[in-house]
Amino acid sequence: MEKISVLAITKNGVNIGLKLKELFPDWEIFAPSKFLDSSKKVIWYSESTSEKIIELFKTNNALVCLFSLGAVIRLIAPYLKDKKTDPAVIVIDDKINFVISVLSGHLGGANELTQLIAQKLNAIPVITTAADVNKTIAVDLVGRELGWKIDDDSTVTKISACMVNDENIGIYQDAGKKNWYKELPKNVKMHHSLEEMKNSESKGYMIISDRILEGDFLEKSVVYRPPSLVVGIGLHWDTSKEIIKEGLDSCLQKFKLSEKSITKLVSIKKPEDVKGLVDIGKEMGITVEYVNREDLAEISTPNPSDTVKAFEGTSSVSEAAAIKVSGGELIVEKQKFPPNLTIAIARIID
Repeated sequence: MEKISVLAITKNGVNIGLKLKELFPDWEIFAPSKFLDSSKKVIWYSESTSEKIIELFKTNNALVCLFSLGAVIRLIAPYLKDKKTDPAVIVIDDKINFVISVLSGHLGGANELTQLIAQKLNAIPVITTAADVNKTIAVDLVGRELGWKIDDDSTVTKISACMVNDENIGIYQDAGKKNWYKELPKNVKMHHSLEEMKNSESKGYMIISDRILEGDFLEKSVVYRPPSLVVGIGLHWDTSKEIIKEGLDSCLQKFKLSEKSITKLVSIKKPEDVKGLVDIGKEMGITVEYVNREDLAEISTPNPSDTVKAFEGTSSVSEAAAIKVSGGELIVEKQKFPPNLTIAIARIID
């Protein structure tokens, strides 16, 4: 987590906060100035706790409160929004008996942090989310550590309910890292094809794919987008980000691929970076990588060009770059967008 603060409002709480500071040096400890002492490890505040907790709630990734659960809930309740934006909130009692995951257990990381703190303090972790209690798959966390993105989170609650209620769930995967789950629960089955999955007796589906899919089955599916696509780009020094985006959108639509699965934009290393490519990378939040022409020249591609070789010193840029960086297979051969853009797409094979 990026920023974690601890809020103590009793003398004993301050002592617990100092213990946490020893265990987690990067955490900031806050306490009322009425307990002010010589400790430089505590940030003493003079405003009311109700004001301070809201400030910390809005500016931290996680907030550890060293006072009663009821008081914490009353103070933060008016400011709750949703699990995608609210910080993790954890409560520790005054005797360090329990470490309680209160808010944003999965997406915010409160459950994981609760387990860590409890282990360090030799306390009992209290976690109430159904997936954790039932020791089953947390649907909203699948592939998170692998960089997977949920395509549409509106179905997560529905599929999570199926999961914790032991209803049959089918999984289909055609992209991304395999073996992401050591042992599937008894109510979850992996299928070899979409048709096999759809024809099963599953009440809900989990799909890991970089392809755009269509059908009513998506209404009861959670679709995960793994970072599996590498886009190779051949371009001129003056190719604009607008032209690149238009060409990329055209390719994704034509070949039914998800933009959310693009992990890199790659091209040939030039004396100066092409501004349009740099700008589109920043706009889309996607890493741009460059490959030396000598390395590209070693790659065998289906559509080499003598013209490209004359200008770039290698017979392929977009296809060769996509293949080279992905280490996988070309799934979209060179698409031409005259006069100054070519695009090819490769899939990483895990």
